[in-house]
Amino acid sequence: MLNKIKTFMAAVVLSGTVSANVHAATITVQEGDTLSNLASVNHTKVENIRMLNHLTSDLIFPGERLEIAPEKHYIVKQDETLLDIAKRHHVSVSQIKEWNHLISDLIHPGLDLIIFEDVSETKSKKQEASEVTKQDQVDSKDKATSHPKKQAAKQITVKATAYTASCEGCSGITKTGVNIKANPNAKVIAVDPNVIPLGSKVYVEGFGEATAADTGSAIKGNRIDVFIPSEADAIDFGVKQLKVTILN
Repeated sequence: MLNKIKTFMAAVVLSGTVSANVHAATITVQEGDTLSNLASVNHTKVENIRMLNHLTSDLIFPGERLEIAPEKHYIVKQDETLLDIAKRHHVSVSQIKEWNHLISDLIHPGLDLIIFEDVSETKSKKQEASEVTKQDQVDSKDKATSHPKKQAAKQITVKATAYTASCEGCSGITKTGVNIKANPNAKVIAVDPNVIPLGSKVYVEGFGEATAADTGSAIKGNRIDVFIPSEADAIDFGVKQLKVTILN
């Protein structure tokens, strides 16, 4: 996998323009990849990958698509504005402000700005989930009517832990019949069916789309268990507070 990933030049400090022969790229995470080795092979930093992809932890999963870009530095010149710099490097003002933790558009000559050139203005996972809530869902009870009512997706905040099937005594078969031992890449969560109906498609902040396919004796109320194949990674997941969008 590693030799398929486009490598980049090391970050350099520039004044005026950024080298045009280095570009951002989108990669697909493969089994065994970590943020650390992806950062190393692409000559960037773990925190840069997390920032560009709005990750809340170092956990990544096979099949996940990540944007990778080398870190550049740009020294602000006299009379330049953020808009000037954004246009020159094919990014947006909001991206530059986010990367440099700026609270306004005010900049001054000599300011050292981080630039990830040619990075598409991707939406954060939180923004994407928020937008999903705005998309009306057809109410199944009213499908037969000529003017069916529509219902927005529901977003809730949950306490999230992780579980694995690679443990002694674990059956590996979820409540809905998914064999997660045979399908370790399955995106599955355990839920309280009274809160998230079994079989629902959901979007979990920092985890992506998944299916509510399992239950657990300790999973009550606004709690979920995220399935992670590796027992060590499941333990490292710890306890998080995440937003979950119920898509259907």
